[in-house]
Amino acid sequence: MNKSMQFVSAGALLFCLSCSAWAADPPAAAASSMHHAATTEGAKAAPTDDELIASAMKAAPKKVAENATIVVPDPKGAMRTLRKGSNGFTCMPDNPETPGPDPMCWDKNAGEWIDAYLNHKTPPAGKVGLMYMLSGGTDASNTDPYAAKPTAANHWIKTGPHIMIVGADAGFYDSYPKSADPDTKSPYVMWAGTPYQHLMAPIR
Repeated sequence: MNKSMQFVSAGALLFCLSCSAWAADPPAAAASSMHHAATTEGAKAAPTDDELIASAMKAAPKKVAENATIVVPDPKGAMRTLRKGSNGFTCMPDNPETPGPDPMCWDKNAGEWIDAYLNHKTPPAGKVGLMYMLSGGTDASNTDPYAAKPTAANHWIKTGPHIMIVGADAGFYDSYPKSADPDTKSPYVMWAGTPYQHLMAPIR
């Protein structure tokens, strides 16, 4: 999970998550569409809303993605709703500023967990959440939830397509490996021993 609430990256929050603020049901922003912004000559044009939606839908299984709410950070850091969904899931497109593909999708409980992470608060108890990152995730520290770059001590890792289980009881996570340098091709616990520990489960 890796990014700051502008976009989340699985790896740091991811994901980091370099963000402004996540919400399980983010409000629509009044700012103009990202693809209306002026670009310098030779710069790559910003993606259209349709392209952003297509990117976000790659995060989850088709049946989940097609009925999910799609959001994207606007230039001011607020969340802009591109499409309202009906199944309780929210998806976000890939962050082009990160090195790897990292669109992600989460349910309501996971949204509350993400909000707690972004605000350095303890996640709500008794609310197990599910997150999808079926396109993979950007690299992140496996031990420091807020690490922004690799160091000799923060065990930077890379995980391919995966799902995440967040907010479960400690006993659930005790059933899985908690190594600082895990085999990322098998299920393992990320950020073990912190309030934000969660299961990373590869799917390919």
